[in-house]
Amino acid sequence: MYARRLQERIRESEALLADLQETRAAQLAAATLGERHRLAREMHDVLAHSLSGLTLHLEGARLLAQQTPDIPARLADAITRAHHLAETGLHEARQAIDTLRAEELPGPERLPILVAEFERDTGVPCELAVIGETGELDAQTRLTVYRVAQEALTNVRKHAKARRVDVRLEYRTDDVQLTVEDHGEAPQTSSNGTGYGLSGMRERAELLEGTLHAEATDSGFLVSLRVPRTAEVTV
Repeated sequence: MYARRLQERIRESEALLADLQETRAAQLAAATLGERHRLAREMHDVLAHSLSGLTLHLEGARLLAQQTPDIPARLADAITRAHHLAETGLHEARQAIDTLRAEELPGPERLPILVAEFERDTGVPCELAVIGETGELDAQTRLTVYRVAQEALTNVRKHAKARRVDVRLEYRTDDVQLTVEDHGEAPQTSSNGTGYGLSGMRERAELLEGTLHAEATDSGFLVSLRVPRTAEVTV
């Protein structure tokens, strides 16, 4: 009799513990989603709004430069480039807002679209090679792979004089390796892999106990990411 009651109490305790864990997980998911929506609102109200205004002003300046015959060609070209960068930044900000509001975060399966968009917008050939079995990847690993590829291609778009770009994604037993390398001209100034974009990529890798290596090459620039397939996020 006593043993049966003890087993019933144990089963009840285990059920209560399981319910508590599910409740905590649901609370955490709700808090995470709420924070993502808050960030999306702030980005929309501040960043996207400011970029929209900047884009409009630059478009006006670009049209004025085209109608002014005595304006230096270099100044008109600089205004055009600034307008293009502002448009690109606005597009990327809106993509980030949509991502924050969405339930599904982007991952490696979107790399073909990313590569195709880069090639379409820049006219620079960009080839994607995927090696190995995809298998299951941690959600944060998936997002990090996509974001690093996105940022690396954005840097090529902004700073490089590339004739072609190679993107390589390799699925290995314990980790995933991503490389983005542009080929064209060696950077005019030496780079030690610093800068806000590279710092952000490196922080993403380190949060997953991975590594990010970035360096100038004889013909361009190389970014290499390695992250575990499944990793605890370090905070």
